[in-house]
Amino acid sequence: MKEYKFEDLLKSEMGNERFRKEYEQFEDEFCLAEEVIRLRQEQNLSQNDLAKIAGTSQPAIARLESGKYQNVSMSFLRKVGRALNAVPEVHFKKA
Repeated sequence: MKEYKFEDLLKSEMGNERFRKEYEQFEDEFCLAEEVIRLRQEQNLSQNDLAKIAGTSQPAIARLESGKYQNVSMSFLRKVGRALNAVPEVHFKKA
């Protein structure tokens, strides 16, 4: 099975206007997912490892990393952050 880098695939797909509009709608969620994946991989943790440390389930971590996690709570982000030795940062920006 051929392996693709996320950045290369994203760059390729952003040329598709429909994909780009959908991606931009969920850009914040995808950025969060990408950060969690990066931090988890830097620490050589599997999703299951992270889930155990954070006191949650592997499917919950998978949903967070998918970028499609709806209504994620700050308490959940704090738990995951503590497990990754990180702190979630939330702010508003003008639209």
